[in-house]
Amino acid sequence: MFHAGISGARGRMGRAVSQVLDARDDVVVSARFDWGETADLSLCDVVIDFSTPEASVDLARRAAEQGAPALVIGSTGFSPEQEAELDKAAERIAIVRSGNFSLGVNILIGLVEHAAMRLDAADWDIEISEAHHRRKVDAPSGTALMLGEAAAAGRGSDLEDLRTAPYDGVGGEREAGRIGFSSTRAGGIVGEHTVLFASEDEVLTLSHSAIDRSLFAKGAVVAAAWVRSRRPGLYDMQDVLGFRQA
Repeated sequence: MFHAGISGARGRMGRAVSQVLDARDDVVVSARFDWGETADLSLCDVVIDFSTPEASVDLARRAAEQGAPALVIGSTGFSPEQEAELDKAAERIAIVRSGNFSLGVNILIGLVEHAAMRLDAADWDIEISEAHHRRKVDAPSGTALMLGEAAAAGRGSDLEDLRTAPYDGVGGEREAGRIGFSSTRAGGIVGEHTVLFASEDEVLTLSHSAIDRSLFAKGAVVAAAWVRSRRPGLYDMQDVLGFRQA
């Protein structure tokens, strides 16, 4: 049994996290709050935060000052200065931070890195495709970029060094070792991601499809159960899932 808090409790993700926690019999929700509201953090073993970068940094600062609770942070869009604040807080408390808490996506990220590590870049091309609803404004998706970063890491490099420009017109032959991206925006697609490894002789495809957005809340709760007893440090879902030694 552990005690959890929810920061950003009235937001869409906060409400989803609340539903997941309330359905479990091994968790007591001790605090639900939004930025600017008073909350007794000492009542919580861990706080799950889907709010704003400003609110997340403020929460991390307050938790670090008292040495608890552990945090799970799903906010995105941090500035370099705000990321430095989280790094500083992680010297005193355990923090899991991720831009995507889907268990399936994070398993996929781990598999992609390991596949890229083992498949020779001279022989195997990597193409990442993603599809989302028509209202999504950015492309490639943040998750697609995470997959690209994992593939690049598997090849011992940074994505900026391996990413190729979108294919359009007569661009010549594909350069070996590069990582390509393609995006689809249509209808109400929740999220689909595919990583294709292709050689002259065979094709390996790794993919994930999101069916319901509640999967992100479920993954955040798994992260909360994991991080509440960890030493201070900044972790991500690859740590939670055991792809790295935490």
